[in-house]
Amino acid sequence: MIYVSFVELFVQSQQIFTNSHGFKLGMLFANACFFIGMFFIGIIDRLVPSGENPHEIKTVEDLENKNNNLMHLGIISVIAIGIHNFPEGIATFIAAYEAPSLGIAIAAAIAIHNIPEGIAVSVPVYQATGNKRKAFIYSLVSGLAEPIGALIAFLILKPFISQELLAGIFAFVAGIMIFISLDELLPAARKYGEHHLSIYGLLIGMAVMASSITLLG
Repeated sequence: MIYVSFVELFVQSQQIFTNSHGFKLGMLFANACFFIGMFFIGIIDRLVPSGENPHEIKTVEDLENKNNNLMHLGIISVIAIGIHNFPEGIATFIAAYEAPSLGIAIAAAIAIHNIPEGIAVSVPVYQATGNKRKAFIYSLVSGLAEPIGALIAFLILKPFISQELLAGIFAFVAGIMIFISLDELLPAARKYGEHHLSIYGLLIGMAVMASSITLLG
């Protein structure tokens, strides 16, 4: 996510804006969209209570020990994760529409990010009901927000897609992905393992993303 955000998304946004408005104004627009994206996802995180927030680090034991209304926790998690996933679906579609190789890289990064979110939904639902199928369905519903976002982007936003819109969305999504990486993924990696292993994993992930972009570009 960090590599794709800085090397691909923000760079493309910067290039489009500077080509249209010159270096200083183009950089201003790109940076503004970038920090607006960070502010946007930060506000969403603040509005979702920490107990139900998919971007708060939780262990399986934390989820299992919530004995008070676990089913309610699962439902709230579905809603919260759906809110997070919806704009990600829009961003993935628009990125893939403009550059398929970039869309694949973003989809891979977001898919990895969605694994702990699915666990955050399925564990409390399973603990509350003992039903694996129901836990799976609730996790699936939370994930469907992304293809729904992509479908809406296809039906509504596609006619309005322009280079300026793409530039703004690229920088906006870069801000969202950087926030998620620094707020959730890296702290979780450090919590579950040794500090240097998380750094090695970060570097390996960047290398994989770089290779995929190079090979698919």
